[in-house]
Amino acid sequence: MPRAIGGAVVRNRIKRRFREAFRLHRAEIGPQWDIVVNPRRAALDAPFPEIERALQKVIDKCRA
Repeated sequence: MPRAIGGAVVRNRIKRRFREAFRLHRAEIGPQWDIVVNPRRAALDAPFPEIERALQKVIDKCRA
């Protein structure tokens, strides 16, 4: 995660939010996929359901 996003506290908060979203949808992702998430600064202010929807969209694209 680039430092341009913010300090360590900001970067860690974004990481925790994405990890939780991933944990909730882990069963939907096949073992053959490696998904790399490159969050933007807007992810810090985004509500958690929006992060979940964005991750779901990535999962759906991987299935197609």
